[in-house]
Amino acid sequence: MAKTWVLDTETKGTGAEMVPIEKTRSRPRRERDLALVELGGPSKAEPAQAPPAPALFKVVDVLSARTLAENVGAREAVRTLEGMRSVLDARISVFSPERGRWRLLSLEEAKALWSFRGSA
Repeated sequence: MAKTWVLDTETKGTGAEMVPIEKTRSRPRRERDLALVELGGPSKAEPAQAPPAPALFKVVDVLSARTLAENVGAREAVRTLEGMRSVLDARISVFSPERGRWRLLSLEEAKALWSFRGSA
């Protein structure tokens, strides 16, 4: 008669091992930590955090170096980009409150904002 083997993950150490199924049934199973996890909202010990403030953007025309919009929300930044031919025609920055300064968006981030043109 063939033995049934299972992957025993309750071993101490870094890995698991293949053992006969009888070996896993004969020993008592220990309580797993996941059985004690609460699912749902924040616990009573943690106060609910306020939602983050909306991002503020700055759009600068590359050719003229003129600021087209500053301290505007995402919707207004997208409206400002609608008059441009290419995402490369603008330098788009977002205000970082923890650093207290403007951070230039990467090309991928600017393209993501650019993709919303026409829908705002």
